[in-house]
Amino acid sequence: MRGKIKDLTFNREGEQIVSFLLSPGEDFRHSYDDFNGKELNIEVKEYRKKRSLNANNYAWELITKLADKLRISKEEAYFKMLKDYGQSAMISVFSYVDIGHYGLKYYEKAGESVLNGKEYTHYKVYKGSSEFDTKEMSIFIEGIVQECKNVGIETMTPDEIAKMEALWKE
Repeated sequence: MRGKIKDLTFNREGEQIVSFLLSPGEDFRHSYDDFNGKELNIEVKEYRKKRSLNANNYAWELITKLADKLRISKEEAYFKMLKDYGQSAMISVFSYVDIGHYGLKYYEKAGESVLNGKEYTHYKVYKGSSEFDTKEMSIFIEGIVQECKNVGIETMTPDEIAKMEALWKE
């Protein structure tokens, strides 16, 4: 559900009470009885608009053409595009830890170090495009388009891409 924090108050025991104002069209009434009085896990995070499925489809269409042109797998082409135009973070773990067991799909070793006699391995971890917001996806597709143009693959015109981006933002 979408909405905004309306109020933070305290009762006589000093307990905090957070109130939310739901966005138009949101309705909690049907869920109230299911949750009322129960212990809950509550997660509040800033709203970010998701990009359209068309954006993802177009990215994969271009990645497939690029992979064919470069004679590499789609997965290799996708990872290359993630590395060049995606979002990443650095993590450091004890060198004896196999990070493959932690469900990370897109990562590469960035280096090693020793700190206080303990060996660490550093990894650059990439966010998958399914997790991108509209802005991140736009940058990702712009990069893929440029890569395709560099090897002679036809892409949408800038006007067509602008129209698709406008639909993401609606």
